[in-house]
Amino acid sequence: MADGASRTMVGSFSSIVAAPPSGRATAVVIDHERYAQKVMLQGKPIPWSDPVRYAQFMGQAQSLLRPDVTLLDLGAFYDFTLENDRAFATSLATRSRIGFALKTLLGETKVAGRAVELATVVAQTSRTPLVLTIPSPIVWLAKTHVAAGLGSVAALEPEHAENAAMYVADWLRRFAALPLAMVVLDERWTGLAWTFSVEDAAYVPVTNVVEHYRWNVGRRTEAGIRTLGSELHGASVPPRFWLSDDEPVPPGDFLVAEIPADAVPELVLERLGTLK
Repeated sequence: MADGASRTMVGSFSSIVAAPPSGRATAVVIDHERYAQKVMLQGKPIPWSDPVRYAQFMGQAQSLLRPDVTLLDLGAFYDFTLENDRAFATSLATRSRIGFALKTLLGETKVAGRAVELATVVAQTSRTPLVLTIPSPIVWLAKTHVAAGLGSVAALEPEHAENAAMYVADWLRRFAALPLAMVVLDERWTGLAWTFSVEDAAYVPVTNVVEHYRWNVGRRTEAGIRTLGSELHGASVPPRFWLSDDEPVPPGDFLVAEIPADAVPELVLERLGTLK
């Protein structure tokens, strides 16, 4: 399928919100990675290194839960790669300059090629529009700084966010041929007791690339997903919603739901039914 045709078929994220593919009144973005790993893989590792097996795993979860988009966490893919490729992980620490670790991570051609292959197979086999989720530039900078053994993130400053965004923007160009609905920059990070406020303007290199390819971009926090360049806001469904039958759904243009790994499958399906 031609690149332009792909984008025409997918449409904008706003069109997904306006007419959810699931038929629900409100579109739901479901983060089901940990839940699906426990329920469908019975706790076995997610097959990040095998695009076909991963797509099958993703397809099973999508068929059961029926989200309105397919959420592919490439941040988790890179975490898996670092854990299983010691030479790659070591290469991040060959220089101590702030940002070198992130630049090395995203600039590794073979690993980036595997990420593109994974996203391509998922896009080709998924029944719903593809959304990539990655750490926000400043969070990815901090995570690679720590992974490289460069010490505390206290040395990082808001000014470093724009340089990090440039590395992320260059990396995103590798996905130019894919029919993406949105790129989500995940601001959440539980690795350290750390908060960092970055203005949208620092991420202009990323938003420029995303707008060029006619994708959407959002920033995810504990409160949900805020889409940049539009008024759409996705409200986060609280974890308690999946564990109790009396937890209300917050108001939002769309919903962002992360299903806890310890949620009971029967109750999850019951609670999903209430979102109709």
